[in-house]
Amino acid sequence: MKKDENKGNLSGATPFAQTYFHGTKADLKIGDLIKVGFNSNFGQRKNAKYIFLSATLDVAIWGSELATGEGTGRIYLVEATGPIENDPDLTDKKFPGNPTMSYRSTHPFRVVGEVTIWQAHPQEQIKAMEDALVKLREQGINSLNDEL
Repeated sequence: MKKDENKGNLSGATPFAQTYFHGTKADLKIGDLIKVGFNSNFGQRKNAKYIFLSATLDVAIWGSELATGEGTGRIYLVEATGPIENDPDLTDKKFPGNPTMSYRSTHPFRVVGEVTIWQAHPQEQIKAMEDALVKLREQGINSLNDEL
């Protein structure tokens, strides 16, 4: 076989989908779909137009720690069922170039697993982040993701 004969197979489709992380306090099961239309955990907390995911575990940890609700923070492995785009709150306002690898979509995410062992941020760091979010809301600075 010549060196270049097998190259055609390298560009074909792969059976593996990109897996992302989603942090929340919701109790979900494998196969569940995370959909838009429920109350958002952030911003003005109205019905969410977008749902969020990240390719980094740290961002998902923040999502689980800052999510509203009484449940325990959970981090799910999810796959997108449709197109995703950069989260403009993080990528355009705070971290140009999307180093946080944070994304949003109007299409559901399918839960394909759960990360059960992860390291939480120190409580004082979580409190500082919560206080900063309250201060932004008091200043009338809301999430771009609240816009309809």
